[in-house]
Amino acid sequence: MDRLACMQSFVRAVELNSFSAVAREQQTTQPTISKQIVALEKYLGVQLLIRSTTNLCLTEEGKIYYQYCQQILETVTEAEANLRGKEEAKGTLRIGCSVLFGQMQIVPRLNTFIKYYPDLKINLVMADHFVNMVEQGLDVLIRIGDRQDNSLISHHIGTTHRITIATKDYFDQAGEPQTPEDLVNHHCIVYSNLATGNEWHFQGKDGLIKVQVAGYFQTDSSIAIRSAILSGLGIAVAPVWMFGDKIYENDLQIVLQDYPPTSFPINAVYRRSRFYPAKINCFINFLKSEFKLDPWV
Repeated sequence: MDRLACMQSFVRAVELNSFSAVAREQQTTQPTISKQIVALEKYLGVQLLIRSTTNLCLTEEGKIYYQYCQQILETVTEAEANLRGKEEAKGTLRIGCSVLFGQMQIVPRLNTFIKYYPDLKINLVMADHFVNMVEQGLDVLIRIGDRQDNSLISHHIGTTHRITIATKDYFDQAGEPQTPEDLVNHHCIVYSNLATGNEWHFQGKDGLIKVQVAGYFQTDSSIAIRSAILSGLGIAVAPVWMFGDKIYENDLQIVLQDYPPTSFPINAVYRRSRFYPAKINCFINFLKSEFKLDPWV
């Protein structure tokens, strides 16, 4: 029995609450994971997990052993990295980010990153909804906006500046807003994953301006927001990186430039630990240096 492999499977089973999910992650079968846990329990002489058709529950012994396994696996990772050298980046790096940000800001840079670190493989998980790092088994998550979580460490790597934008055809028909308050008379495209929902925030000379907006269309998809803007469906507050140089190539117009929407930080987030692998550090430093040279982030 490979006890270390069994420990790894046990820890991931607890975190994912599923033997099948661990099997998919490790590219093996559910019976293989189940046999590893059974072998571990037989070796220890205690039951670690209570299985049901829909859930896995830790026994009291399982809770204690889970904490020890986390510490052991972390120590092994640290020892291996120290022996190899801290700057060696190998293995698979699992990255999480929103869909459009991944398509426009992460994927185009991966070819350069892999040339620097040819021994790394990239697994990119993209979703516009909130992602749980532990459940997804992510090494690092690129998160836009502030979200407090004491179990995670955030490293600031860039800024999402936002603009108020629509097509020129839309403004020809609806007129241009002169102040944020004018937006109540416009068809506003709402990104429903935004923490403030349909309340848009702008910076004015006298401080923060909040406006309740409405329109024909709202969505939880960043890709759909971009398409809706480009199709002339309405006016939106959107990240400038969503368009970049395309602003000057398409029939688009930025308005309310004296009232910039609130900007959001771009953070690289990873789990709190005494040690994190070189591959995470290399990727964070790479993105930070890339974003410094990019006026859109």
